[in-house]
Amino acid sequence: MGHTERMSSLSSPPDAPRPAPHPLPDALIDNRRGIMAMLCASVFFITNDTIIKLASDVFHTSQMMAVRGVFASVFAITMIYMLGQAGHLRRLASPLVALRALLEATIAFLFITALGLLPLANVTAILQATPIIMTLMTVALGLERVGWRRWGAIIVGFLGVLLIVQPTPEGFNIYTLFALSAAFLVSIRDLVTRRIGQDIPSPVIAASTTMAVGLAGFVIGFVRADAWQPFLVPQTGYLVVAAMLVTFANLAIVMAFRNVEVSVVSPFRYAVVVFALVLGYLVFGEVPNMPALFGMALVVGAGIYTIHREHVRRRRIAALSLSRPESAGGGQS
Repeated sequence: MGHTERMSSLSSPPDAPRPAPHPLPDALIDNRRGIMAMLCASVFFITNDTIIKLASDVFHTSQMMAVRGVFASVFAITMIYMLGQAGHLRRLASPLVALRALLEATIAFLFITALGLLPLANVTAILQATPIIMTLMTVALGLERVGWRRWGAIIVGFLGVLLIVQPTPEGFNIYTLFALSAAFLVSIRDLVTRRIGQDIPSPVIAASTTMAVGLAGFVIGFVRADAWQPFLVPQTGYLVVAAMLVTFANLAIVMAFRNVEVSVVSPFRYAVVVFALVLGYLVFGEVPNMPALFGMALVVGAGIYTIHREHVRRRRIAALSLSRPESAGGGQS
């Protein structure tokens, strides 16, 4: 049975006709692994962003993307060789891997453009709509069935994000399309990740991402004619550390969406906003206000509830598997 059919049958209503038997517990374990990978990716990404912010006092955005991309590509390829996966480097040309890399480069361009035209809070709010977009796409494409509890957790988490970033109405204009396009392409990128065969190692997919974004930095710098600064400054060290962090972040985000239910895993990207609040306070002394703290509580609560629902469904399916192996189907969550 195909992966899509497995995911759909996990969410079948209890009174619906049961699909053919399949290894359900494995899928649930993958969801848990996906959640952990997403949380790790959030930590790596926001720490990378914090270091990049420190380096931005000296370097242009395009220069940081390009230089970090070069170092990150070196780290990624070194990791591939250390893991004995060098023989898979030829899979960088695989259609889905190449498509994902192209999407990543386009997302980077749209994101950088949006940052230059819109307030940061508005861009963040729009990009955090990705879990909602992804869930709508998986339902529309018939990849998954999503119950009201899961929809509730996704929406509550997004409301929490809005309370944290507090976008302003005047910050939304025609340029919002750049950020919306980036959010839409992030959703497609992660769905493409889900479709990449398990025979292609995750580090190889992550390497394609670092190369594509680094190349995008060179292109953006050329198009905008940015005046790059000399590299012999202490801030170059920030870019080296950021490159290592973004390498692990890309690897984690790839692992997060391989063989999982994206409607379960994707909402945990909201955690990046919570981690941003914490690092903003620790590094830059930015004190969140009460709405932001309440929003943090909503995001964390939605995440805890989603994990709880996974545990409940895991126990239910395990019990059904023991009592009636031929009909262990699980319901919507």
